[in-house]
Amino acid sequence: MLSRVADSLYWMARNIERAENNSRVLSVQLIHMLEASDQEVADRDWAEVLEICASEAEYLERYERLDRDAIIQYLTISPLNMNSLMNSMLYARENARSTRDIIPHELWEVLNEFHLAQKDWQEMANTRQHTQDYLKKVIRTSMSAQGVIESTMSRGIPYSFIKVGKWVERAEKTARVLNVICEKNRKEAVHHTDNYYYWLTALQYLNGYDAYIKENPPTMESRNVLNFLIKEATFPRSIRYCMNHVLEAIQNLESGKVSHYSEDLFQMLKMVQDEISETNIDEMNMEELMRFLDHFQDRCHTVSRMFSETYYLIEPVHAK
Repeated sequence: MLSRVADSLYWMARNIERAENNSRVLSVQLIHMLEASDQEVADRDWAEVLEICASEAEYLERYERLDRDAIIQYLTISPLNMNSLMNSMLYARENARSTRDIIPHELWEVLNEFHLAQKDWQEMANTRQHTQDYLKKVIRTSMSAQGVIESTMSRGIPYSFIKVGKWVERAEKTARVLNVICEKNRKEAVHHTDNYYYWLTALQYLNGYDAYIKENPPTMESRNVLNFLIKEATFPRSIRYCMNHVLEAIQNLESGKVSHYSEDLFQMLKMVQDEISETNIDEMNMEELMRFLDHFQDRCHTVSRMFSETYYLIEPVHAK
């Protein structure tokens, strides 16, 4: 398979996953805003949402202050934001179009149908209900695309490139969410306020509340939440689960062997797995947890770079 085709499959998967993850974060924030008892509560956490969506620095360069409506527009349909939902789905479609002879026809139809409908969505009134409907459409499109991939693609080389992109993106997002929540919790702890809200929010951002509550008593203990989202081997958005699947996908690419050109990549993935296993969350304070999560995000970027170098992919600037 040509490296440019592999590159397109990898970034198609990353952008589909990125759009879904950011849609979930923004959807939860909008629900919290509607449920808030006063305006001050309704307007909190927007800086954190920008940071989770990897858009804070760029937003602050363009806008003088944190404005809720401007943030929503910037994160959803702004052409100026490389990580906006509109752009992420556009990049995914562009990558899918260049691999139409490789991917299932139904996958192209799912992404192209969203693209055609999105033009009409941009012209509609920017109401909260419209925004929520748009977020649901992004999430459904992502889940439909993943359903097509899982139910129709043979488990060959193209499938493995898609899987690596998906799981690297998801692992990095989980770490980013937890890092932001740990920072909020650290600040609030100084004032001895109840931190239940933040751990509940972390689970909601990562679509993990139902799965967590079935495995844990109905209390939001920070250590339980962190262990669940970092080390739980059966939850599909935990850091451990994602990185296990990255390794599995690359092993499939290499037919279970370690070649001279992939040795460094496998060593890095083994190192990441060891670091996750050896991390004792129960004995770490928030500062230590934040350093671990920062370090893991750096590891994700390193794994992505090494994967690209190993298989001669070129990371497009607009998709980073």
